[in-house]
Amino acid sequence: MEKARGVGRRTFLAGVGVAAGAGVFGFPAVLRAQPRTIKVGVVHPVTGPLSEAGQACRLGAQMAADAVNATGGIKSLGGAKLELILGDTQGKPEVARTEAERVINGGAQVLLGPFSSGDAAAMVPVAQQQRIPFLVDIAAADPITANVAKAVREGQQKVQYVYRNFPTGTMFGQRAIQFMTEIFKEAGVSPKRLVLMYANDLFGQTQAKSFQAAHKAARPGFDIVEVIPWPEPPSDLSTEVGKLRAARPDIIAPITRPASAQLLLPELAKQRVEAMGVISPGSPGLYEAGQIAKLKELIEHVMDNVPWPNFKNPKTRAIAEEYGKRSGGKTFDTNSGYSYDGMLIVADVLERAKSTDPEAVVDAIKKTSFTGGFMVSAGPVVFNETGDNPNATSAMIQILGQKPVVVWPRDAAEQKLVFPRPKR
Repeated sequence: MEKARGVGRRTFLAGVGVAAGAGVFGFPAVLRAQPRTIKVGVVHPVTGPLSEAGQACRLGAQMAADAVNATGGIKSLGGAKLELILGDTQGKPEVARTEAERVINGGAQVLLGPFSSGDAAAMVPVAQQQRIPFLVDIAAADPITANVAKAVREGQQKVQYVYRNFPTGTMFGQRAIQFMTEIFKEAGVSPKRLVLMYANDLFGQTQAKSFQAAHKAARPGFDIVEVIPWPEPPSDLSTEVGKLRAARPDIIAPITRPASAQLLLPELAKQRVEAMGVISPGSPGLYEAGQIAKLKELIEHVMDNVPWPNFKNPKTRAIAEEYGKRSGGKTFDTNSGYSYDGMLIVADVLERAKSTDPEAVVDAIKKTSFTGGFMVSAGPVVFNETGDNPNATSAMIQILGQKPVVVWPRDAAEQKLVFPRPKR
């Protein structure tokens, strides 16, 4: 199959070369050799337990593609339009792999997705084997890109096709410790006992290890006195919360998924666990509109260290308004925002590559310095030797008035943080 596709690309490129040569000699029909559309495989979990996040990702990617197409498409490729070939991982790695194969067989020349680290890890071998550039828009586990970079560095693979614009787990851990330290100082409090809880899947394991490593490196004024994993998705968290309660935490630091967040917060209330606050080092399940609607007052004042749209940019607010209309009133958030930016990066790369040849696209990815994104960042999107974007970063959001708002860092804050949380 790879051979057949490779022959097809060579045939196409040969045709372009012939047409280009003909153009030199006075045949202006060269543009007719350019593709009318460029197919982008957009694969997210739009059904199953991660469906709210996956649907947000898909709509964000579609909106960005619509915006690119409305302004003339990929101009260096004759105004080629972006055509999305949609896939659904269902939140299952084995399905993610087959969906990646399906969209590639359907003609996808670039992959974008998938939200879950486990799904991303399953899609990576497909992209590498099929020589399809793959931009991971959301998925934090460090090995997703690091393993490929290592294989290329050691000569086991020739080219790295997998890149990521989302923060890595290591970045999440570092920002979480930094923000917690700064927030405690800002609030004039000194919590001493933190309990870390996490979903025991690839994402949760990576986030937990990164948080612990960052804590060890920074040596803040609080200790991690207990670490409590749970199987994801859990059927009951009463035992884990009982263990948490016995540890007498000042801070509860959960790394959740939507399903586990819906069990954890009610159980904290049921067992009357008192703490200064619930602050996640970085999790889904603690900011989405559907989660807030289900958890109501139980999620009020919860903080989460997540990448977030830069709403101080008027263009971001305009996109968020359109997103609200197209989503039935939902918030433009981590998931929709990063997939929106991801599709814009794909368009930027194709524009500069002036080709859909995978090696040309990869070369353009490596030279990326993209400043047109709408998420909070530390600088332009660039890709380092691992394939990650070192300028991706996060912000501390808090649920205030049943809405997620940025409360830290200070220069990005939309509202003043509330900490410690009021007694219930």
